[in-house]
Amino acid sequence: MPICKDKCVAFIIFAKNYILNDNVMPQLTDPAAPKTADHISTDAYVWYEDSWQHEKRPHTHRHYQLTYVEEGYQYFHIDQKIYFVPQNHIILIPSNTLHRTTSDSLSVILKVVLFISLPDGEFYKNVQVFSAPTVLREMLMYADKWNKVMCADEEQSVFLRAILIGLPHFYQENESLEIPVPRDQRLGAVCQHINQNYQYNLNTDQLASMARMSARSLQRIFKQETGITLKKYLQLTRILKSIELLDTDQYTLTEVAFRVGYKSLSAFTTSYQAIMKCSPTRKKRRHQKS
Repeated sequence: MPICKDKCVAFIIFAKNYILNDNVMPQLTDPAAPKTADHISTDAYVWYEDSWQHEKRPHTHRHYQLTYVEEGYQYFHIDQKIYFVPQNHIILIPSNTLHRTTSDSLSVILKVVLFISLPDGEFYKNVQVFSAPTVLREMLMYADKWNKVMCADEEQSVFLRAILIGLPHFYQENESLEIPVPRDQRLGAVCQHINQNYQYNLNTDQLASMARMSARSLQRIFKQETGITLKKYLQLTRILKSIELLDTDQYTLTEVAFRVGYKSLSAFTTSYQAIMKCSPTRKKRRHQKS
């Protein structure tokens, strides 16, 4: 059943009113907070951490997982894809989905909300990654008052449900944040070479030799396996590497552009905008803000 837009807007207005008129003191965090997701019994559970410990081993849990990256970036390895979730982005992971996470970011601050049940609709059945608009970020910040609280009250239940119902309204698809992993083992060496030499231009004949096939066959099979061309894969790799460099706060935009293989800042900016739907900027960490 499609979600009614008016209903979404009504929930968002309700949630914003709570944010603007909050006179309720937050409950104390339960000292017996669960150590794993499957120990949680409430329908919705807020789990915020400033120094998140990444689960590098593949794992599943019965909850639907909503993760907001407040600072840094994170890679989610799910099925045959790697989802890149940069700062101020959301990922929604269906229940019982095998996944693991990695990140080389200097600082990763995550806000995770776990749900037992979700509304009906195709949107909630698949992994979703998208930029979080301002109102959604404010709602997630407000939910900090329930961090690790095991006993849900009516306000908490209704507010977190409002976030959940509003997600399709906030969603703007960005498939560029999905890094395809080809199943054909012959392409493994090709992807590895690009990941290690992204600052250089593609040599299709050299890549074809690695895969032991003709250049024409490589281009055809790579597109069949990944859904994108070799050139697009290189562009995606360069932009994701640039975000990692920007996260270090050690380089200017021009330096980042050259380090990832672009010959000018304007070329880098155009490519970055095509992938990320915004202009590249140097990140300011939360503790550096005045």
